[in-house]
Amino acid sequence: MALGGLISNRNFGSFIGSGNGCQRLGKSRSEVSNRVMLFPNAFLCRNHQPLQASLQHELGHRTSFGCFLQSRMDSTIRFRNSFKECGISKINRSRAYYKSEDSDITEGVVPSADGSAEAILVEGNLQNASPWWQQFPRRWVIVLLCFASFLLCNMDRVNMSIAILPMSQEYNWSSATVGLIQSSFFWGYLLTQILGGIWADKFGGKVVLGFGVVWWSFATIMTPIAARLGLPFLLVVRAFMGIGEGVAMPAMNNMLSKWIPVSERSRSLALVYSGMYLGSVTGLAFSPMLIHKFGWPSVFYSFGSLGSIWFLLWLKFAYSSPKDDPGLSEEEKKVILGGSKPREPVTVIPWKLILSKPPVWALIISHFCHNWGTFILLTWMPTYYNQVLKFNLTESGLLCVLPWLTMAVFANIGGWIADTLVSRGLSITNVRKIMQSIGFLGPAFFLSQLSHVKTPAMAVLCMACSQGSDAFSQSGLYSNHQDIGPRYAGVLLGLSNTAGVLAGVFGTAATGYILQRGSWDDVFKVAVALYLIGTLVWNLFATGEKILD
Repeated sequence: MALGGLISNRNFGSFIGSGNGCQRLGKSRSEVSNRVMLFPNAFLCRNHQPLQASLQHELGHRTSFGCFLQSRMDSTIRFRNSFKECGISKINRSRAYYKSEDSDITEGVVPSADGSAEAILVEGNLQNASPWWQQFPRRWVIVLLCFASFLLCNMDRVNMSIAILPMSQEYNWSSATVGLIQSSFFWGYLLTQILGGIWADKFGGKVVLGFGVVWWSFATIMTPIAARLGLPFLLVVRAFMGIGEGVAMPAMNNMLSKWIPVSERSRSLALVYSGMYLGSVTGLAFSPMLIHKFGWPSVFYSFGSLGSIWFLLWLKFAYSSPKDDPGLSEEEKKVILGGSKPREPVTVIPWKLILSKPPVWALIISHFCHNWGTFILLTWMPTYYNQVLKFNLTESGLLCVLPWLTMAVFANIGGWIADTLVSRGLSITNVRKIMQSIGFLGPAFFLSQLSHVKTPAMAVLCMACSQGSDAFSQSGLYSNHQDIGPRYAGVLLGLSNTAGVLAGVFGTAATGYILQRGSWDDVFKVAVALYLIGTLVWNLFATGEKILD
């Protein structure tokens, strides 16, 4: 790559010497036979003695070398020229030295007498070159680490939806008790939504997200112990786990609002949230196997221990904002900041101003409507497959993978579509409304079809299509917090996700009671009604313009 950038068709031909000096030669690439020979600190020019020269090529002659000499190159070049004289190949080894004004690297070239240069690659001086993994954009390192944290987040969350089946048999729990246990997670999750946003906006997302992962990982490991101690202990531990996971989304949103430019916002958020979906895939796929071989406690012990590995990587590579990262290049900093200066951390939250804006309430209401259906599917889908479709435990877990895998794929597709539409001039407001409308109306349609399907395969397909279209919400309402108030992105997500958590608490618990008195059709009808309400509110009041500064 370095070689290709250094020797191009338009600059190599301008650097061939003849006679007692070096002259320009306008030959085509085909007329110049060349191979390149890298070695440090040598600049060879025929018929000249070694001497130091500046960027003006003070080599005893002032002939221009064109753009061949690049002061930013981290390697040095030696050209070996050969020509045949009386059938004998000779090499000119006279040497002169060249030194760039803004670089400590010296470069060498040997021009031939007849203009046919042959260069041989020998070695490179790549002391200042970075390996590819260090050249990887730092902002996308942050995105990938957030992706990994969300992967763990849902792995630790959904394992209960599988483990609850053998646990309920062992402890003789009713459907109402199961619903109570499932909803207890949201008690703690609800407490730290707004607090997590405030902490992230004030102290930085690195500290808050790191704290959250360690906290919920420990609570996951403690779950089997609490279950054996009794139901009250289990409810408390599940609530404690919710406290840790409650800070994840506000902290992540705060960090990405600082690290990601608007042109990459949808796809970065889609990738991070697809970590949640893939976490569901991983948890639902591996939990049945672990339960079958080692018993249901093994799920909590194995998944919970993964948080320690993530935390070590987080400490080493993560920074709350670009200005905190000493390894961030100036070029990438310009891409991220777009010429603007980084803002100081928030000290006072303008609650009255925030709550007076209709787009903020559109976010809150739409998030509630969206999460009602999402959390019902997240927590009750294995039970639906087991009780209604008559799949066994292993089949329930494996078939639950398909809808979440579909979400992971379509979330990223939606993110790329949204960013492409923005880059082509469509307003951010229209992009957010289009994507969220798909995220509402798609699930509403497919869930409404569940009462009409005749086979388990069609029911699974409807679930998968419902979740796949739901994933477009990552480029709709889930991206909108950073649009309307990037400085308060953590607080805004905390506010709207509080409403989303309330939907999870009420929806998960209500599903248990509905099933005792009604049917799954009734459960899905409530979800569809809320999806339609969310569509109406979103399209009337949402905006993609900044309303909070």
